[in-house]
Amino acid sequence: MQNLWNEHDAQAFDNDLDMRVYSSRLLGQDKSLVLHGGGNTSVKIEQENILGEKESILYVKGSGWDLETIEAEGYAPVKLNHLLKLSQLDVLSDAQMVNELKTNMTLASAPGPSVETILHALLPYKYVDHTHSDAVVSITNTTNGKERIQSIYGNKVVVIPYVMPGFDLSRICAELFPKEVTNETIGMVLMNHGIFSFGDSAKESYDRMIQLVSMAEDYLDQQRALEVESTYINTSLESENISAIHIARLRNEISAHLHYPVILHQQRTPQTLAFANHPQIAHISQQGPATPDHVIRTKQFPMLGAELNSSINSYISNYQSYFTAGAKTPHDGQQKTMLDPLPRIILDQKAGMITMGKSIKDAEIVADIYQHTIDIILRATQLGGFQALPSQDIFDVEYWELEQAKLKKSSKSSAGSSDFSGEIALVTGAVTGIGKACVDSLLTRGACVVALDILPEIESLYQRSDYLGICCDVTDEDAIIEALDKTLRHFGGLDMLILNAGIFPGGCRIEELSLKDWRRVMDINLDANVSLLSKAHPLLKLAPNGGRIIAMGSKNVPAPGPGAAAYSSAKAALNQLARVAALEWGKDNIRINTLHPNAVFDTAIWTPEVLAARAEHYGMTIEAYKTNNLLKTEITSKDVAELAAEMCGSLFAKTTAAQVPIDGGNDRVI
Repeated sequence: MQNLWNEHDAQAFDNDLDMRVYSSRLLGQDKSLVLHGGGNTSVKIEQENILGEKESILYVKGSGWDLETIEAEGYAPVKLNHLLKLSQLDVLSDAQMVNELKTNMTLASAPGPSVETILHALLPYKYVDHTHSDAVVSITNTTNGKERIQSIYGNKVVVIPYVMPGFDLSRICAELFPKEVTNETIGMVLMNHGIFSFGDSAKESYDRMIQLVSMAEDYLDQQRALEVESTYINTSLESENISAIHIARLRNEISAHLHYPVILHQQRTPQTLAFANHPQIAHISQQGPATPDHVIRTKQFPMLGAELNSSINSYISNYQSYFTAGAKTPHDGQQKTMLDPLPRIILDQKAGMITMGKSIKDAEIVADIYQHTIDIILRATQLGGFQALPSQDIFDVEYWELEQAKLKKSSKSSAGSSDFSGEIALVTGAVTGIGKACVDSLLTRGACVVALDILPEIESLYQRSDYLGICCDVTDEDAIIEALDKTLRHFGGLDMLILNAGIFPGGCRIEELSLKDWRRVMDINLDANVSLLSKAHPLLKLAPNGGRIIAMGSKNVPAPGPGAAAYSSAKAALNQLARVAALEWGKDNIRINTLHPNAVFDTAIWTPEVLAARAEHYGMTIEAYKTNNLLKTEITSKDVAELAAEMCGSLFAKTTAAQVPIDGGNDRVI
């Protein structure tokens, strides 16, 4: 394991808390140590309070912060003496513990302290680091994990048997650590959980973490279990992917059971394919998580294609009949609320791995965690067999009162929400103007957005996980099919479609209009939309909240002008196409509406020179020309996009085949 400490960089951090930040970021950079908010670090500091009294304060990583990017503000300051007294209690409920931690902070605006705060407090070292090292967890999660750990480290670490995170873990550490610690001790291993290191300085604690994890990696290497390259790929399946439509159907079924839309993200890599085709996959994938911090339900489906959806429906039905909401648990007979009974990870021999989340970020976090879990499982299997926590321990973590509180809060916050979380939109002609504004508006509302444009800049328009830019000629039917396939594999489905791509040719009277120019306008403004609608229909039928389509029409539909025969005719035909689609697809719970914008001047075709020339042609100032409507207001791309997004929302849930002008009031239309 590489030690990333750099003395030059470290000199920029000039106090104890800043040094805590620096070394924590080093740990966070290594994903084999820390994943997505996991891990924990702390530092004990003597400070003077407002009364001039000296106090010992524990600064511990706060809830919601990630070690890789943490700032000083991400640490919660808690009174150390009070924490030490709490560690001596025999009993303290989790709710009481959280209350004690919050009410003994010295800064009200700080984030909530970690549930491991008391544990950090009782360890008698200035700096304490805690990670979920893949290498260490691979060893602890075996049948004889404790013996292996002891043979690797000897007196260098204190070994603590697994106890669920929280006060009970702190209590057992307070009891066992003083008995087991020696002068050689530089760390502590929590079985099936992770590893601690500590020291008098940030560097010492960090160096010790790297040393201890390197020892675990060396052991795995000696046992030929460090690099686990599985060869269990069925070569006949390697190039045969599952049909993308089955992913959309799967999303539809899952969303129906959850009563809210979700994102499905396919991870089809050599690693996930090999794991899904492992001869023991039905067993090794169902044993449980690598650590209690990463309780994620996994379901392995050997079925393919349509049978995959049949399999998960059967699984859902069986699961819910056994574990219905409010049912008594089979372990202790207590009443527990089953808020979400579905697997977050689905393994399939052809599909590889499909992960689920309320957002693409959630789905990607699950994927990242499980990719590390795969390595841990395979390493432990190489050592003789992966052994996760007993089912009761996993159940206790999942139905921990603190986790239940978070789930209920999340469930309530999503209920009745009018945003587009968990939904996917596709926008054509999206690199500039109205199209780009639609992308922005949909992203702001929480949707995942696929943006198509013939210009390659579309691919790098945004660098964020909820955006997928695809360079695509919408007149190319094969390119459209490929774009929709990418959409389904990346996000899982399609809920909204914004038909915006189009061209506005220069003015040309009919007698001067060539058939070639006419066909080009029709090809882009009309025919491409017919093709896209046809290909998108099966996907929009599967949208959990119903499919929604917005067609960008034009003022030229109700009020055409001279010199725009091809453009006006194409937009009028598109408008008529939308009306027919509304008639045909209403039974499929797909609604389609048309917007008729006019005089939107912040688009690519309206350069300052063109705008100035048109204003001069009408004998107007530029400002007067831009506001030449009944309301004397300027129409912007954002105005059109906001209306388009709202028409995809709940406010227009009972509206289809509408034609809505957004032109400030045009006397010719009226």
